[in-house]
Amino acid sequence: MAGSTWGTLLTMTTWGESHGKGVGVVVDGCPAGLALCEEDIQTYLNRRKPGQSRFTTMRQERDQVEILSGVFEGKTTGTPISLLVRNTDQRSHDYSSIMDIYRPGHADYTFDEKYGFRDYRGGGRSSGRETIGRVAAGAIAAKLLASLGVTVTAYARSIGPVEISMERFDLEAASENKVCMPDREAAKEAESYLEQMLEDQDSVGGVVECVITGLPAGIGEPVFEKLDARLAHAEMSIGAVKGVEIGDGFEAAKAVGSVNNDDFCRNADGTIGKRTNHSGGILGGMSDGSPIVLRAAFKPTPSISRPQQTVNRAGEEVETVIKGRHDPIIVPRAVVVVETMAAFTAADLMLQNAVAKLDNVRKVYER
Repeated sequence: MAGSTWGTLLTMTTWGESHGKGVGVVVDGCPAGLALCEEDIQTYLNRRKPGQSRFTTMRQERDQVEILSGVFEGKTTGTPISLLVRNTDQRSHDYSSIMDIYRPGHADYTFDEKYGFRDYRGGGRSSGRETIGRVAAGAIAAKLLASLGVTVTAYARSIGPVEISMERFDLEAASENKVCMPDREAAKEAESYLEQMLEDQDSVGGVVECVITGLPAGIGEPVFEKLDARLAHAEMSIGAVKGVEIGDGFEAAKAVGSVNNDDFCRNADGTIGKRTNHSGGILGGMSDGSPIVLRAAFKPTPSISRPQQTVNRAGEEVETVIKGRHDPIIVPRAVVVVETMAAFTAADLMLQNAVAKLDNVRKVYER
């Protein structure tokens, strides 16, 4: 299976299946000397852990990370960092009834067409459990970025029809409610809406917004490796993401140039800045020094308890009811996935940028 590796200089390769012995990731290209321990990574994994509310799957996993290599005496060694999270609460029998059925909205049919074989236990590699490796790798990238003065923060901007109000925006609130919304009033409304979805045996989607601050101007490449293109690729690779926008995104298509253009100005400290940020912090594929703003749209969870029409491997039309433990909404647990994928991508491009100027190379090697 190709396509399990992300990054250029800083790379991650995720591995494992939902109902296998475990899942994990190998991170390569991390500079030596970064202080790192399992708790640094565990803090992020705890944010995506299942069973934290009625709105997430009741699968009980501790998601405890183990560092197997690449760290010695509390610091990275520059060699590959291998991370493992063991699966401890698999219930593969929950999926035996659908081993020959193509679940609507899932990758069952496409996997069969591509490989002629699929792991029907929870979706195998297509399961959201694969994101454990991404989050663990992204936690390392986030710590690397923090050492360079860059922070990455994500939260739920909307859940179904409920959207936060920027006038009530309070980032601390996102860590206090079950839906990761930085708006207490919207969070209560969203939780009420989700309760109705549970009663209806249905699911709902939403939008995760992510902001990168402190990224210096000039990160990213002007052609195929644009910062916005790489971020979009990273976020679109997350299961259930169906759209990504940067800055004003699709709203920019309705604007006129005189409004959409961000006027440059001189900041109080003498640096160059912008009066607005319609571009979302990216111009010509490179960061412009403003906060990077991106949004990822998630479709409703495809696993729902109500009867659905489908076909089996023999091509016969059948009715199916999906059993097992599933999230009625993906968004709250996906917030940290969006955040860490953005962090990993930004860190990789910052490392690439270190050799963009000959003067930078000389600083390393001149004696």
